[in-house]
Amino acid sequence: MNSPDTSLQPRAFLQRLFQAAVTRAMPLHNMAPFLPAVPAGGRTVVLGAGKAAASMAQALEVLWPQDAPLQGLVVTRYDHIPPRPEGVTQRIEVVQAAHPVPDAAGLAGAERMLAMAQGLGRDDLALCLISGGGSALLTLPALGLTLQDKQAVNRALLASGADIAEMNCVRKHLSRVKGGRLAAACAPAQVWTLAISDVPGDDPSVIASGPTVADASTCADALAILRRYRIALPSAVQQALADGSLETPKPGDPLFVRNRVHVIATPQQSLQAAAQLSRDAGVPAHILSDAVEGESREVAKVHAALARAVARQGEPFPRPCVLLSGGETTVTLRPQREGEAPGRGGRAGEFCLALALALQGQPGVFGLAADTDGIDGIEDNAGAFVAPDSLARAAVLGLAASDFLDRNDAYGFFSALDDLVHSGPTHTNVNDFRAILIL
Repeated sequence: MNSPDTSLQPRAFLQRLFQAAVTRAMPLHNMAPFLPAVPAGGRTVVLGAGKAAASMAQALEVLWPQDAPLQGLVVTRYDHIPPRPEGVTQRIEVVQAAHPVPDAAGLAGAERMLAMAQGLGRDDLALCLISGGGSALLTLPALGLTLQDKQAVNRALLASGADIAEMNCVRKHLSRVKGGRLAAACAPAQVWTLAISDVPGDDPSVIASGPTVADASTCADALAILRRYRIALPSAVQQALADGSLETPKPGDPLFVRNRVHVIATPQQSLQAAAQLSRDAGVPAHILSDAVEGESREVAKVHAALARAVARQGEPFPRPCVLLSGGETTVTLRPQREGEAPGRGGRAGEFCLALALALQGQPGVFGLAADTDGIDGIEDNAGAFVAPDSLARAAVLGLAASDFLDRNDAYGFFSALDDLVHSGPTHTNVNDFRAILIL
């Protein structure tokens, strides 16, 4: 173990850890070992969706034999195409669409992708590039459901506090491409899926709602989730869920016999990269979990309690050290009071705001939380930074952190302190990154 760097600057250090996590998840660093052989007598058609879809397509074009045919279409979020001197991609078309609420561009892309899949033969290869965000970007509503209906359901799910598995269970059953239906459309072609995980547990059937993976969840499960969170549906669609008409292809279905799925980048790998960088700097690192779920503000309280125990008693870890965690927390939006401006910010910002409140200025404790796609919710920041003087600096400005938390306005709070973390779109996505430095 190296000795700790005595010139260590907490904010810059935590941002370096975040960048190490992001870099580890970049497609070009991970894809080569998982590529299939070029089909001998057929075509290779690329289909894909997600926040990393464009960078995955670019990596594939670099790694795929230049003399081997390659064509296809992927859908990514607006402004999530990495710059390249020679242009976006040469052989794979990239379409941009809205996230987290789907739009007409995503619907049109999904329709074109489904048409490509249905034109494949037994000698062809469907090479599918899937990453987080694909649920919203690859939208093709079930029969009886309009785009406007899907948008309303998405908004309601995002505000409900439902976790990612619950949201994606609903999305699968309200779609013509998710929950294995895209793979079913590709039959009898071979389907080879490369996925970047943004979900706790790295279950490929949950990543982007598993468009190429058999689905074990049921219509009854989806209907129960909608009822639990009091989310309305058109009566015809609700009836179709009730009678099982919208059921997804299940594990064991012969449609999936020629399918292969490889998860090429995971949250745990990114946390390990950040931990190694910390250790190389002489600061021991401890990975708490790569699969933390729950309300951001409640998760923050647990992290704060552990950090204060380390800072005060040197237990369960001695100082200095870094605590790392990943996963996907949720934010349940509080009702907006009359005349009150809507709050801004995502789950990383809300975690940081609750962390600052729970730490109460604990000396020597610094924190950073950010989304590895570079976008916290729908804002322009990746996350935020917390220092022992965060609350004191806010008080000088007349800002009460608890008021901002009450209205889910982490962005407004940390913007006033100049403590937002900006990275811009990273072109990958392995979900939440949290790091707490205890000196």
